[in-house]
Amino acid sequence: MSTKKFAVIGHPIGHTMSPFIHKRLFELAGIEAEYTKLDISPDNLAEEYKNTLSKLDGYNITIPHKQNIISLIDQIDDKAKMYGSVNTVANRNGIATGYTTDPDGFLKALEAAEIPIRGRIVILGCGGVARTMAYEVVLKNLPLLFAVRDDDIGIAKNLCKEIKQTLPDSNVEFCRLSELSGDIDLLVNATPVGMFPKVDNQPISDSIINRCANVFDAVYNPLETVLIKKAKANGAKAEGGMAMLVWQAVVSHEKWDGSFYDKYDIAKLCIDSSNELKNR
Repeated sequence: MSTKKFAVIGHPIGHTMSPFIHKRLFELAGIEAEYTKLDISPDNLAEEYKNTLSKLDGYNITIPHKQNIISLIDQIDDKAKMYGSVNTVANRNGIATGYTTDPDGFLKALEAAEIPIRGRIVILGCGGVARTMAYEVVLKNLPLLFAVRDDDIGIAKNLCKEIKQTLPDSNVEFCRLSELSGDIDLLVNATPVGMFPKVDNQPISDSIINRCANVFDAVYNPLETVLIKKAKANGAKAEGGMAMLVWQAVVSHEKWDGSFYDKYDIAKLCIDSSNELKNR
């Protein structure tokens, strides 16, 4: 059997964790494959698509190509169409199909951690990561509250408007972080607060953390943020962003070759990926 060829593309691409994670996933699945990183500038994307990307078995896409790749490939699935973003392409029988695995990475990370998506759900922040998570919540017909900094009120307002236009029956609101109170069934941190090197920071006060039954923090460096540690100390179920990073890679492999992975193997890969990140 010939060696399959895969890659991740972006610009810049130097510090990506993708090769480390995907090579391990291929090993776990017993698939012989090469996985490289390709630094492609926006000006060269069309040319590199023709000369290089179209000849791969598949590839991942990161900033700044997640939107621009769409016009070059043959088709995208419904979820990628809704998000207007593609981070995975599978080349099969001469047809390039685009997917977005970010949302499923979020859902699978929660599922593996046995964190339910139900009740009162609060997302901290209103950027791209928050948008992805928000759609997955409202697609389950659940109410959602964004809690944001004062400076981001305008962005949060526009995001709520966009979601309501896309999904007219959705129940989505926003408030200032300073106004957040009450019991929370699932708190999601979609801000960079607590990320290395400012690892002592936390996005909300202890009094709010104490009222959270479940917590997901999109920050993946460190493996456990102050928010995660305090939530666990309070008896809450909590999971960090490395799980989402690895699980979205898992979904890429499901699209490429139908591979299935044990959640315990993925949990170990999350720890190994965190250690790899520390050593860089």
